[in-house]
Amino acid sequence: MKLNGQKGFTLVEIMIVVAIIALLASIAVPSFLRARKRAQATSTLEALRMIDGAKDQYAIENSKGGTVTPGYADLVPYIKKGSRLYNDLIAGRATDALGGSITINTVDVPPQVSATTKSSLSDALGTNPNEFWGAYK
Repeated sequence: MKLNGQKGFTLVEIMIVVAIIALLASIAVPSFLRARKRAQATSTLEALRMIDGAKDQYAIENSKGGTVTPGYADLVPYIKKGSRLYNDLIAGRATDALGGSITINTVDVPPQVSATTKSSLSDALGTNPNEFWGAYK
């Protein structure tokens, strides 16, 4: 209701718009956070796969057995230059998307992420997170 020909919105109209925006935000923010965690988990899984492939290449090219544990420097030539994983290996570490360490293991044993990383990302991976991690559990 407008008095004296004034133009503008009433307090009730503004409150309704704010309530609608708050409702939309309450729906969108959890979905965004879940998508972000899922992307971090996928990035971590890809790092594990690249390390696993690099270990295999290292073992084949250097005639190493399955019980050998390659060092970070041994894997560097098999990772794409300039990637985050390449830079980590040059620095003498391997980290996941959350900054946790990745355990390299022997050639025959898949690399592993820490239990902290797995538990941090588990709520975004569905009802069975172990299925997501596959061989890298």
